[in-house]
Amino acid sequence: MPRPTDPTDPTDPTYPTYPAERASQQLLHTVTADSLVAVDFSPRFDGRSRPRSGPRRPPGPYRRLFALPGTRAFTAGNLLARLPMGMFSVSAVVMIAGSRGSYALAGAVTATGLAATGLAGPWIARLVDRYGQARVAVPATVSAVLGSLALLLCVRYGAPDWTLFAAYAATATTPNLGGMSRARWAHLLREDPGALHTANSFEQSADELCFMLGPVLASFLTGTFFPEAGTLVGAVLLLTGALLFAAQRATEPPRRAGSATARTPLRIGPLLVCFVATGAVFGSMEVVTIAFADAHGHRSAAGAVLALQAAGSCAAGLLYGALRPAGPAERRLPVCLSAMAALMSLPLLAARTFDSLWALAPALLVAGMATAPTMVTAMTLVQDRAPEGRLNEGMSLVVTALLTGIACGSALGGWAADHVSPAAAFATPATAAVAALAVQAVSRIASPNSRRTH
Repeated sequence: MPRPTDPTDPTDPTYPTYPAERASQQLLHTVTADSLVAVDFSPRFDGRSRPRSGPRRPPGPYRRLFALPGTRAFTAGNLLARLPMGMFSVSAVVMIAGSRGSYALAGAVTATGLAATGLAGPWIARLVDRYGQARVAVPATVSAVLGSLALLLCVRYGAPDWTLFAAYAATATTPNLGGMSRARWAHLLREDPGALHTANSFEQSADELCFMLGPVLASFLTGTFFPEAGTLVGAVLLLTGALLFAAQRATEPPRRAGSATARTPLRIGPLLVCFVATGAVFGSMEVVTIAFADAHGHRSAAGAVLALQAAGSCAAGLLYGALRPAGPAERRLPVCLSAMAALMSLPLLAARTFDSLWALAPALLVAGMATAPTMVTAMTLVQDRAPEGRLNEGMSLVVTALLTGIACGSALGGWAADHVSPAAAFATPATAAVAALAVQAVSRIASPNSRRTH
């Protein structure tokens, strides 16, 4: 005979799966004048869905990330301070060119500031590793803000041209606030690689968002109010954000006693060369896109078209952070670089085939989607390979490598646009992306240590 079923026995197959089903078996019975009444106050369950009182969906990766104490506060301050990074160059060009009537002078001044930042950045970051973020970031930011204000006054009151170079070079003390934010995540999530991947993806998307919104805000301020408005507002945002960020001492990574004598971060050299090539992708794409838009009579639309590339990268970065990519970063980097090399050919195909800015726009949007995953994966390797106590310096060297690549890419892209054609010049960023993949492949073959799992 078959065994009789007992729905109240947890070992019985008919035992309800969800709490609501079990609760429905415990009814409240009462007797009225001539009736037996059974009342069930449990949530309704129809066998197809969980009741509302059942287990909730687990929070998403970004919600879990910002549930950590102090993370929202330091992120808010950091984003506020990073927004001017996309404002200062545009503001300086508009301000200087409008006052002195020379784009050549404006470009030379901003190039000097870019070179000075690349040289000073690693030294500022070394001080951060040695003495702590708050003790170095605040005075360094104050010095950079004073440099911006000095530039504003020199332009406003007609000071000699050489003072513009000196003032803008003083802004090179601006600390790498994005690197400091990544260092905090690396400290807080050192035991959780999956969450650190999400944090790195968020930071890369934040970079893209700041460099997408910064020029738009600068153009609005300088065009709506007065030429110096962009520089002035940028300086206020930078100082306010840096002070808010530095005030969050609970999440600040501890100073390492041996940071002064730790091994040099230059052991990440092959990655730095890869970052130079990646920077060349960014620099050449910007110049070539402007030249292409100008050749078609839409130079004013170049900024909006370039913003689509940043938007694609921002969206891809957030999506990449929500996923859990398989395998270590060492194995994922070649895949990301290959995807970037493939997608960077889309703008070239669109420009050569359709010769239209409106065909180029979606191609840039899709091409940008390969940028953030590549940068996130490479930054994960930097965090893993940088010597203990020298993480900020290692990430600042990455910024220097990117700036070097951007400068080289801008020069190559400009030469190609002038001597070949604006459409054919899109081969420059595509070639730079292939070069980044080749550098990584050669370094992986040449270095036995690069094949170890991280």
